[in-house]
Amino acid sequence: MNFQRGRSREEPEINLIPMIDVLLVIIIFLMLTTTYAKFSGLEINLPTADAAKQAEPPNEIDVAVTASGQILINKSPLTAADIKSIADGLRRAAGAKQDPVIVINADAKATHQSVVDVMQAAQTAGYPHISFATQTPR
Repeated sequence: MNFQRGRSREEPEINLIPMIDVLLVIIIFLMLTTTYAKFSGLEINLPTADAAKQAEPPNEIDVAVTASGQILINKSPLTAADIKSIADGLRRAAGAKQDPVIVINADAKATHQSVVDVMQAAQTAGYPHISFATQTPR
């Protein structure tokens, strides 16, 4: 049964004008708030200097530990590898240097104990500054 015979049916329609107005306002807002930055490289002129060669040798003592456990202090081998002998060798190598830095160059296959012995000998000799030398992988 159709009770609405005389009435015409209204088709729903989408009004596009308000939607276009809203989109234009959004576009104008985005255009006003967007910053256009132009990135350019910095031109830096670094200062130059003619440095003279260092007059005195650095305050370092090089300690090498080989894979077999032999210890060399400033490229001279030690006869014994106990802590007391290493500490005496470090004191001789330091001489009159005040508070030298002990640089440990240990082979990758050197035992952990031999490196710890060098560290303990440096502490016994009174040299608390220890550094390890490494190399970058090829």
